[in-house]
Amino acid sequence: MAIQEFRTLYDVQQLLKRYGTYVHLGKREWDIELMSLELRNLYDNNMIEKEVFINAQLILKSEHRKEEEKEKGETNGR
Repeated sequence: MAIQEFRTLYDVQQLLKRYGTYVHLGKREWDIELMSLELRNLYDNNMIEKEVFINAQLILKSEHRKEEEKEKGETNGR
């Protein structure tokens, strides 16, 4: 697989879809956590390269942090 740069969560979703993985749990934060696990499985089984794994994980971590901050803001705003 050619090295690919990921910029958005959508890019990571498209990567997972190429391997038959569709994630929708109903809560964005949970989706991101499951995508991270699925990505780790792909990497551990040598289906994606290290650079692809790292790049995609960085996107997922960034998006997860945003969701946590958004949720924290909603909780504090109540």
